[in-house]
Amino acid sequence: MYTYARMWAPQNPAEFGPIYQRIAAALARDISSGSLSLGERLPTLQELAITLGVTPGTINRAYELAHRRGLVDGEVGRGTYVRTPPARKAALAVQATEPDLGAPFDLSIVEPNAQLQEPYLRAALLELAQSARLPDMLDYTPDGALLTHRQAGVQWLAQAGLVAQPEQVVLTCGGQHGLWLAVAALTRPGEFVLCESLCYPGVASVVQSLGRRLHGVALDQNGMQPQALRELCMRERPALVICIANVQNPTGAVMPMKRRQEIAALAREFDFKLVDDALYSFLAPKKLPPLASFAPERSLYISSLSKSVASTVRLGYVHGPAQWLARLSAAVRTSVWMVSPLAAELATSLIVSGRASEMAAAQRAQATARQTIARGLFQGFELTAQPAGFHLWLRLPEVWPSGEQFTTFARGHQLHVAGGDGFAMNRDGEGHQHVRIALMSGSTEQLRFALTKLAGLMTTPEPVWL
Repeated sequence: MYTYARMWAPQNPAEFGPIYQRIAAALARDISSGSLSLGERLPTLQELAITLGVTPGTINRAYELAHRRGLVDGEVGRGTYVRTPPARKAALAVQATEPDLGAPFDLSIVEPNAQLQEPYLRAALLELAQSARLPDMLDYTPDGALLTHRQAGVQWLAQAGLVAQPEQVVLTCGGQHGLWLAVAALTRPGEFVLCESLCYPGVASVVQSLGRRLHGVALDQNGMQPQALRELCMRERPALVICIANVQNPTGAVMPMKRRQEIAALAREFDFKLVDDALYSFLAPKKLPPLASFAPERSLYISSLSKSVASTVRLGYVHGPAQWLARLSAAVRTSVWMVSPLAAELATSLIVSGRASEMAAAQRAQATARQTIARGLFQGFELTAQPAGFHLWLRLPEVWPSGEQFTTFARGHQLHVAGGDGFAMNRDGEGHQHVRIALMSGSTEQLRFALTKLAGLMTTPEPVWL
């Protein structure tokens, strides 16, 4: 006979939409966060109806919707319970005992937690397969994508505080593709492009592969320094400045309001185009106006679902002034011809239904918990990170001459981290004493073990390393 230790009821349900949809959304959120365990039995229709003050029919509709989304199963005589997909039962059984301590653990890639994505994506894919709109998603799309897909982009960008127009939204195959479009469409070979002096390697690979010159601007705990940018602009006028104002990668810096205004003012003074790389905005501790909003006539705003919702959907949105749209659309045709309408429809379904926001919230909550674990284990180390960041930027003890040497050592112990040397845009050794540690892979038990092991390796005496 099945029992449960407590009466589940939705906490902080969504404010909008029919009651049954709000109950189903709360159920999905609690499954993703781990508040409800896989296989756990849910209250009966009558019990939950009494608790919430609604009819049993409303609860039945909520459970049916959750079932269609692949979140729950139900059988006569057994009740309704959180679904355990057959393909995951064996893996979950292993995780329930202890982590696989001998397998390599990757702390080098900044990505969302895959386990939180699965229930939502499973349900969305099933809905897409049964949708009457599916035949329309099997054909070529007009430049810039279908209107409904661009409207979903506007809805998504609005959550970050950007006032967008659908006719000014261009779909991309993720944030990296959006960055490629910006450099390819808005600059010419040989022109000068700037970014933070410590920045993720994807920027350098795009800029240099397109034959543009790249230089890094000095940054501090608040991001790119306006005075350093001014000095570079006075020496050689840049065509484009790429800036990560929220949870900068790798340093985690968040740019305050005054500095955003100063950067935008410099864009007007020196007549350069500004790229607001905003993939991590949903992780910022405080919601500030996007950098692009301070100089919208010369700014390109890049967003993506790859970090906040699902890494493999590869769907992003670029918003820019009207005069750039023809060039951006032409760059899409040149690079990929069109963004997959199937991916765009999947993203649209997630955004319009509110599930994308739920998924982003679940990732943020998980990141907060993992940052707490990391800070506890790295007490005594010098590090910077945001409370809900996907990664941290950690300074190595002096025993290690460089991040690259430490990463080689860690790899021999089945741990992969990113050495700070690879983030130096000016190739001047900045960041060489650091490593970037991504926190979202695997289970929390696996992460705790990996970070404990990593902290021990960092204090390993140099003779042992040699």
